[in-house]
Amino acid sequence: MKRRLPRPRELAPLIRFRPPALRPTRRRLAAAVTIEDLRTIARRRTPKAAFDYTDGAAEDEISLARARQAFRDIEFHPAVLRDVTAVTTGRDVLGAPVALPFGIAPTGFTRLMQTEGELAGAAAAAAAGIPFTLSTLGTASIEDVATAVPGGRRWFQLYMWKDRERSMALLRRAADAGYDTVLATVDCPVAGARRRDTRNGMAIPPALTLRTVLDTLPRPAWWFNLFTTEPLAFASLDRWPGTVGQYMDTMFDPSVTLDDLAWVRGQWPGKFVVKGIQTLEDARRVVDVGVDGIVLSNHGGRQLDRAPVPFHLLPTVVRDVGADTEILMDTGIMSGADIVAAVALGARFTLIGRAYLYGLMAGGQAGVTRAIEILTDELTRTMRLLGVSSLEELGPAHVTQLRRLMPRTGL
Repeated sequence: MKRRLPRPRELAPLIRFRPPALRPTRRRLAAAVTIEDLRTIARRRTPKAAFDYTDGAAEDEISLARARQAFRDIEFHPAVLRDVTAVTTGRDVLGAPVALPFGIAPTGFTRLMQTEGELAGAAAAAAAGIPFTLSTLGTASIEDVATAVPGGRRWFQLYMWKDRERSMALLRRAADAGYDTVLATVDCPVAGARRRDTRNGMAIPPALTLRTVLDTLPRPAWWFNLFTTEPLAFASLDRWPGTVGQYMDTMFDPSVTLDDLAWVRGQWPGKFVVKGIQTLEDARRVVDVGVDGIVLSNHGGRQLDRAPVPFHLLPTVVRDVGADTEILMDTGIMSGADIVAAVALGARFTLIGRAYLYGLMAGGQAGVTRAIEILTDELTRTMRLLGVSSLEELGPAHVTQLRRLMPRTGL
């Protein structure tokens, strides 16, 4: 074999030096290529109690693990020799267009995760053309979010409080501020047992104990932002000395029934969606009330452990009531491929919670934008590889749910 030294002109095309990123946050976010990468960054930058509040679930966290496993246990069926040069990811959802088949789910105490909080999520969502859902337990007011993103699509999530007038006052404020959809969450008669929060002593605002001070040392930026911005405040309280779960137990009403839901439906002028449906029977019952949509959800695994997996329930509910109402879904979604699978099995729309919060903790609004970018890239790439150019082309023929957990019968 004859050898020679390479010529400079032959090496030049191979040399690709990237200019250094002078801003560390931008560098970290650019290096993240999956939501799991953002989670890793978020864990390094966020105190344990705040991170665990986002990352954790109820009791042994079996519901969350099963929901995520359900998306891993699928098989895609691609069609080849299709023109997928252009891919359309938008559609109409609950009476208005969305640019992507996912939006931001309601999350409580969001500024505790990162000081930009809901305003960062709402701004990133508006820029992407997707809805942002503000929680009853949000740390930005209904009006402040509306002012920050006047052109964004805003939804409001409602917990039914024991004080009905207080709940209705929130709905009136949301209607006056231009929110077009309310998500009534019905899977919280009491708070789930979130053991990470109990062990961490998760308080509002966070208490300075010896353990939290030690946890602060490698994360000074988080505490600096907390102490040099507006104090944490919530739609429902200014200060609470106990854990999150203890507060929720003082607020949630375990006596809420279908009649109460129908009454609330009559108070709201916009689209009305029920979030937290976990059985076909309950899906039928709320559809009979005249709702505009339902969200199949086990609250991200944060309420009843060993609850049904929404993704498993999806095909059955779509077949039974999908012609009568719009079916949305959350819990366990961590990639664009997960979203494609849900849409293929009949979900009109999906909601992301933890995936958005990992981005927020990793880099504020820029981190949320990066999370949306990651999901969008994965979504469009999966659609192309399946041979579809629009969401309407996706169907059950494109995905099979592989069986792992099956009921035992014949005993």
